Amino acid sequence: MLPLVVTAQLDLVLLLVSVLAVWTRLSRLSYPNAVVFDEVYYGQFVSLYMKRVFFIDDSGPPLGHMILAFGAYLGGFDGNFVWNRIGAEYPGSVSVWSLRLLPALCGSLCVPLVYLLTLELHFSHLSALLASLLLLLENALIVQSRFMLLESVLIFFVLLAFFCYLRFHNAAHSSSFRYVWLLLSGVSCGAAVGVKYMGVFSYLLLVGVASLHTWKLIGDRAVSHLSVCVQCVCRVVCLVVVPVLLYVFWFYVHLSLLNRSGPHDQLMSSAFQASLEGGLSRITQGQPLEVSYGSQVTLRSSASQPIPCWLHSHKANYPIRYENGRGSSHQQQVTCYPFKDVNNWWIIKEPGRQQLMVSSPPRPVRHGDVIQLVHGMTSRFLNSHDVAAPMSPHAQEVSGYVDFNVSMATQNLWRVHISNREAESEVWKTILSEVRLVHVNTSAVLKMSGVSLPDWGFHQLEVVAEKLFKAHSSSLGWTVEEHRYGTSQEQKEREVELHSPTHIDVERKISFWSKFVELQSKMLTVKQEDSEHKYSSSPLEWVAMETNIAYWLHSSTNAQIHLIGNPVSWGVANLSLLAYQLLAAVYLLRRRRGFKDLPDAAWARFLSLGCVCVGGWMVNFVPFLLMEKTLFLYHYLPALCYLHLLSPALLEHTHTHLLSSETHRRAFCVCVAAMLVSVFLSYQTFCPLTYGSPELSANQLQGLKWRDSWDILYRRR
Repeated sequence: MLPLVVTAQLDLVLLLVSVLAVWTRLSRLSYPNAVVFDEVYYGQFVSLYMKRVFFIDDSGPPLGHMILAFGAYLGGFDGNFVWNRIGAEYPGSVSVWSLRLLPALCGSLCVPLVYLLTLELHFSHLSALLASLLLLLENALIVQSRFMLLESVLIFFVLLAFFCYLRFHNAAHSSSFRYVWLLLSGVSCGAAVGVKYMGVFSYLLLVGVASLHTWKLIGDRAVSHLSVCVQCVCRVVCLVVVPVLLYVFWFYVHLSLLNRSGPHDQLMSSAFQASLEGGLSRITQGQPLEVSYGSQVTLRSSASQPIPCWLHSHKANYPIRYENGRGSSHQQQVTCYPFKDVNNWWIIKEPGRQQLMVSSPPRPVRHGDVIQLVHGMTSRFLNSHDVAAPMSPHAQEVSGYVDFNVSMATQNLWRVHISNREAESEVWKTILSEVRLVHVNTSAVLKMSGVSLPDWGFHQLEVVAEKLFKAHSSSLGWTVEEHRYGTSQEQKEREVELHSPTHIDVERKISFWSKFVELQSKMLTVKQEDSEHKYSSSPLEWVAMETNIAYWLHSSTNAQIHLIGNPVSWGVANLSLLAYQLLAAVYLLRRRRGFKDLPDAAWARFLSLGCVCVGGWMVNFVPFLLMEKTLFLYHYLPALCYLHLLSPALLEHTHTHLLSSETHRRAFCVCVAAMLVSVFLSYQTFCPLTYGSPELSANQLQGLKWRDSWDILYRRR
């Protein structure tokens, strides 16, 4: 019987740096036992996940939040903690260690990933060790990894994507297993984009590198046409289709988990809100689906974002003359009101018939029908005419018709235009249909202008009728949100009825794709107001590390944590970036003149290094120069990782190809060793600000203020 032999190779250096990375990132992870900087922001979303309450974060997709929530779930977090301020103490019932575990693990794994990535770029194990040490001893990366934040998760997936792709590219073409690496690269790309939209920059770089490799493959006549086609299809599927499908999948999980109504509902449409448990779905439960003649409805404006707003009228007329001397119709005011109110109710009336109740069987309103809208509480008809609107004189006034002995009956007619009607049905539907109401006489469209009325209009929002070619399409729609069938013509009976809805069961579920598209639209269009922050900074300040961020300060001592990078490794990174660019320019000019300073293999390796590292730095830095949002130092960390990958490889290139004298090489090695010692000493010096311990005196803290622009806090005692 033949013995079973298993052979395994173990890289002890890789194992050592991995252990050190885990130790630097996970040791005393529960300290401090208080909310640190942006934990107050991400913690709110974690709590909402625990309670399955819907929210929308316009700054990023959901995978990162779900990863943080999964860590909280592992620790038994129930979401019952108020994330209201930085420095708030976590109660004993909250496992702080589990909240921070997954970001810390991702930050730890980045160190061995850089080691492996350097090897895939065809540089030596010594360069790989140096690259991993630069990441290991980078104080800013340690700080960002040790808290419930997302940069370390993003960097992990980006590095993993490049490592898997280069492993695929470097593998033997005869190996079918290499496509597993390509698939893993696509999965990592989808995860990076799913954590933060910043991941798109690195994803596009990877796709660009893969495109260059594919273009070279297409030109290789030694490869058969069939093989070229198969490889191209595999690359498109793995690097394009898979990330897109994963991006959609993250939102599918997000929307499946968050099925309860919450504070962010008002950002979404009525149909979206009705699909959530509680909130609007509770209010609208049992409503009739089809809007019929005699229906009593509330009409919500599609333009009323993020605050909802309903078509409204009340017992007050427009002033006879406005402040600027313009005259009005002096008819009843029609506005848009951002609160639920009995004066938001309207009755759908069929022109030519006096009945204000639903017939049996109900006669549904269809696309193209002409209707009248009667205000439920005052019995006024929704009216428009060739009178300038109070705040928007270019548009027509909309009013509740008052008969001042002037016959204007035909002015009260509105044509129903269902903009999202289904091909098989043109019936006006509750919640699902988005309707434009077109004034028959003037062809103007009913819309909310968004302008607030003065005191005489109680500061409610103006409603106007505007010609279609002037109006913005996004502000024209109205949705029936609350709906009931009317059964009486008398106003007092109607008033009672407005408070006692008729229940008719109806299924109002909307598809995942409808919710997905709407959520994407809201994330792109609804932006939170960016306010200036004490620790905000510009991208140019990041390069020279002229800024820092105070993450945590003990309430009574000088113990504190700051996002400050390792000044020595930061300087080495900047010098490496400058040196590579100068060296590349010299090489290109000399090659243009016919001088080949490098063998083809070394030149290809040098170019690959530039594409990945310098290209990675550029795509993660330059876009921030164009952004008009509040930026912080941690936005620079993904770009910095590429430079830490570049530095050792460039040092090896210099040692191998630029130094011919043995004496020069020895002196160079001594300089590199001195640089590495300086990196370690710098890391050790700033450890008290990285881990928050030991506590330093005021004089010691003042001594760490290597730049005047750094904001290091201390109490003199």
